[in-house]
Amino acid sequence: MANLSQDTLAGRIAAELREPVPEPVRELAAQLAARAGGAALAVLYYGSTLRSAALDGMLDFYVLLDRTTAWPGSRIAAFANRLLPPNVGYVEGNFGGVPLRAKFALIAMSQFEQRVAGRSVDTTLWARFCQPCRCVWQRSPQDQQRVTNAVRDATVTAATWAAVLGPAQGRPEEYWAALFARTYVAELRVETGDRSAGIVAADRERYAWLLPLAWQAAGLRFESRPDGSVQPQFAAGAHRRRLRQWSWRQRCGKPLNMLRLLKAAFTFDGGADYVVWKIERHRGVRLHLSPWQRRFPLLAAPGIYWQLRRRGILR
Repeated sequence: MANLSQDTLAGRIAAELREPVPEPVRELAAQLAARAGGAALAVLYYGSTLRSAALDGMLDFYVLLDRTTAWPGSRIAAFANRLLPPNVGYVEGNFGGVPLRAKFALIAMSQFEQRVAGRSVDTTLWARFCQPCRCVWQRSPQDQQRVTNAVRDATVTAATWAAVLGPAQGRPEEYWAALFARTYVAELRVETGDRSAGIVAADRERYAWLLPLAWQAAGLRFESRPDGSVQPQFAAGAHRRRLRQWSWRQRCGKPLNMLRLLKAAFTFDGGADYVVWKIERHRGVRLHLSPWQRRFPLLAAPGIYWQLRRRGILR
């Protein structure tokens, strides 16, 4: 076992979650929380604009709720969120004098905790929240601690899968890059394949210290080499068994994402325009939606999906 710093994983994550962000980002988060009428526990900020510190792109938030029915909307939307979280929405406006646009996701805290701990075939939450994020609004210190514990669980889950999917021996960043490459394949993504490597390259030092701390927290034995590489140690048969478990998650990934896209067609206000923006930003391809497609996005979704497949935009 490696000789690790006295800093605990939870302590490092708690410090990360508290790192400052621009005040307009906090103002937007507070307005999102206010929509839940007291039922919001916390708002997490994550994604590309956090990594780049550029606010001219699409900001990403998760709003964690006591119960999803507290969010204004239809009964159909609330029911869909219980079945297949999260629901998503889009907001834009001036916050602190700065024009911002953001996508936000809504999920009950209990569902968030279950999924980041890996008790689901869904990979999306733990794969996102092992990456840098900030708790930009919280209802109370107790809620912030609960969020810290959940983000820690996401990191432990992700690091464990990185050990399974990464090289037999390698540098920490190689394990993370292998993990993100595999989770991208498992999801329905419009970003190019090298995007996963860029996530690690943007904060290589962070991922270097994160991996051994997370392996230690997971109870996974490993060896550290003088050249900076590490080697996880699996019990007999454990690695093969985890690969079979991953195979099932990979098969379920794209169908789950497709169901979310279909669900978003009737629960995401402005969702069609958001999808057009995302494809143009990441792939340089501008889709032109007809008035019929905007009016009936659910009916139009299969045709749009196959159009994107034919043009090589979706993998």
